[in-house]
Amino acid sequence: MRLRVEFTTEPFDLDEAPAHAVVAREVVEAAELDEVDVGPFGNTAEGGADAVLTAVDALLRRSLEAGATRISLQVNVVGEDAR
Repeated sequence: MRLRVEFTTEPFDLDEAPAHAVVAREVVEAAELDEVDVGPFGNTAEGGADAVLTAVDALLRRSLEAGATRISLQVNVVGEDAR
């Protein structure tokens, strides 16, 4: 199964990326995901179910540890893995 996760971390800071946003970006960029799109107002990542779920776990834990007070995310099934 392939999944897509869309997420944002808060609080926002338009002048400089807060530590929790930097950590979230580092987590998804380091994960074994097929597609990652990081932006100032939303982020998406896509890949196999195990890779996405592992990344989501790390994203939640590390972003909260780095000061996030709210993390909004949505996970969608987008297809099957090519095998």
